[in-house]
Amino acid sequence: MNYNENYFRQVENKWDDTAADQLDPVERLVYRSNLLGSDSYINNTGGGNTSSKLMENDPITGKEVEVLWVKGSGGDLRTAGKANFSSLYQSKVMSLQEVYDRFEQKGLKSPAEDSMVQTYPHCTFNLNPRAPSIDTPLHSFIPHAFVDHTHPIPVIAVATADNGKALMQKIYGDEMAWVDWMRPGFELGLKLQQVIKDNPGIKGIILGGHGLINWADDEKECYLRSIDLINRAAAYLAEHDPGESAFGGPGYESLPDAKRHERMAELLPFLRGQISLQNRFIGTVQDDEQTLQFINSKDAPRLAELGTSCPDHFLRTKIKPLYVDWNPQTGSIDDLKKSLVSGLDQYRKDYEAYYSDHKEDESPPMRDPNPTVILIPGLGMVAWGKNKSESRVTAEFYNAAIGVMRGAESVGNYTALPKQEAYDIEYWALEEAKLRRMPPEKELSRRIVVVIGAGSGIGKVFASRPIREGATVAALDHHKKSAEETAGEILDRIGMGIGVAGSGISGSGDITGLECDITHRMSVREALRNVLLAYGGIDHIVVTAGLFPTPDENGIVADEEWLRSFDVNVKGIYFVADEASRIWKEQGLEGSLVITTSVNAVVPKIGSMAYDTSKAAANHLVRELAIELAPNIRVNGVAPATVVEGSSMFPRQRVMASLDKYGITFDRNEETESLRNRLAEFYATRTLTKKPVSPAQQAEAIYLLLGSRLENTTGHIIPVDGGLIEAFMR
Repeated sequence: MNYNENYFRQVENKWDDTAADQLDPVERLVYRSNLLGSDSYINNTGGGNTSSKLMENDPITGKEVEVLWVKGSGGDLRTAGKANFSSLYQSKVMSLQEVYDRFEQKGLKSPAEDSMVQTYPHCTFNLNPRAPSIDTPLHSFIPHAFVDHTHPIPVIAVATADNGKALMQKIYGDEMAWVDWMRPGFELGLKLQQVIKDNPGIKGIILGGHGLINWADDEKECYLRSIDLINRAAAYLAEHDPGESAFGGPGYESLPDAKRHERMAELLPFLRGQISLQNRFIGTVQDDEQTLQFINSKDAPRLAELGTSCPDHFLRTKIKPLYVDWNPQTGSIDDLKKSLVSGLDQYRKDYEAYYSDHKEDESPPMRDPNPTVILIPGLGMVAWGKNKSESRVTAEFYNAAIGVMRGAESVGNYTALPKQEAYDIEYWALEEAKLRRMPPEKELSRRIVVVIGAGSGIGKVFASRPIREGATVAALDHHKKSAEETAGEILDRIGMGIGVAGSGISGSGDITGLECDITHRMSVREALRNVLLAYGGIDHIVVTAGLFPTPDENGIVADEEWLRSFDVNVKGIYFVADEASRIWKEQGLEGSLVITTSVNAVVPKIGSMAYDTSKAAANHLVRELAIELAPNIRVNGVAPATVVEGSSMFPRQRVMASLDKYGITFDRNEETESLRNRLAEFYATRTLTKKPVSPAQQAEAIYLLLGSRLENTTGHIIPVDGGLIEAFMR
């Protein structure tokens, strides 16, 4: 591997005149922003901002006015559209300096400075609902039409080096200026304005510990300047990069891929349980060679303790990661768990001390003291967040921090922000207010749900249900393609979310599709292991997979089909529960198992003996497992009655056999779906409600059993059968 190329590469100019020339001025701002946001080497997810000062017609006076279009609060340059940009009267934003001057007590981090954020909406142009960000003054007060503020890894490396100013002079000469660390806000905007006034002709400013801001009076020139400034820093750092001896050289070796993944999957449920004492988390694993080189290095413990510097990081990566003291070459998994327990205990104490030492009377309450980034020699990094997107962003941010530390250490010494400055960002009243404005979390937020049988029928329909309630989902099916199609359809609808980190399967979105044949224990074990590597744990499992052995033309079920019926409907469920029980025990968190059985389990009839008896066994398995997995895991069943719609258990041959059996006339050339509807309508006539039973109704019953509203229900079967008298409780 050429580490220089990977860490300090040259950024490609992606500007396309043909594409840009077809856009209106605001669309060009979006275009420029998306280009800069498309590469996490240039800008981390959710960070940085761009702006354009454009002439537009005032909707009231009809006169031309200058309008500042700037990325609004909560936007992301990579995915931003026009709706993510605020529009403000530039003259009104500039006049806010007069308002600020009227405060008797003002200055950096003063109540006066924070109060200015409340004035930005009063400058809104054309009723734009997008809330302006705290960085609005940085763009308004710079006297140029186009401004880019980014967080490039090479430039932040310079900005965090103890000799950063001198490095800046070597790299850029007099083309750039330096501003020591200042928290983003009104005062920083004023400072940039003054520095530009004092240094006419400069092209940009390095913000100490923070990033890059540059400008131009032509939009393409502004973009190209961003690229050029980043590339010049990258070239300098690449020239001085120590390669494999970076970070003091290796202290440990990574475990081989297969062993590393095995160990990580074994560890993750335990780790998730340990950090989820206050809140559950979803995980992202990063174990690429670059990340492992840092974690395995001699300097990693020292650098990890220093923490990160870029202000965007603190809300997700916290003040520092947890570096675990463990030797992958000599230590056992039990040794690692012991190190994690002691390391987590010390981390919480350190975090509580950090909070206590820097809090003020008005500070928000202390947040969860558990780490969100954990570094394990030989294995890799595990990042945690309230959902998959958040954990991917957390991993992405620390990936960037590793690059920053590498660059700074190669040309000087890396310096993190002072703890008080970090605290003032993490517990900033404006950030706390933003957190409080966020909608309440949904019922299954922070939960990982495994759906087995997600390729068709009830499982396919159900897979969307927990997603709507905030869950992360693994869609499993014995047909890999069907599982991937289910996951793909949902991802097409909800999107991949934010964040671009995660190694292998851990780069998944909020749902992933996996192969799992529940009749083979090793297939179940492998599938659940992949879920752990993707998301870090498992909370709930739903098994909708089932088999109805279709009789031959004489109504006979072959011996091997009898066995297969019990393999799928009984033994397979046991395999799932048994393999999951080890994960749940390690996790130590509450969860549930929901099994789809059938009303056939209590209704004897001709022609389905193998299926009916296997479902009767499944019903009793629910009760046995409820006892076995108590108290943390609840086990319940849902008993449908002949759900024909979308079911893989009703192939054309079985549908026609059933229609023949019940004496229902039909045309054998009829479409399969038409035949299914005919059979479903017949089944409905046998119920009290006279309505066909749908997969969506089963999905609602399953969801009810997963959630908190039936938290004291276990060992029970809920019928969803339209009111089938023969299936009444007995």
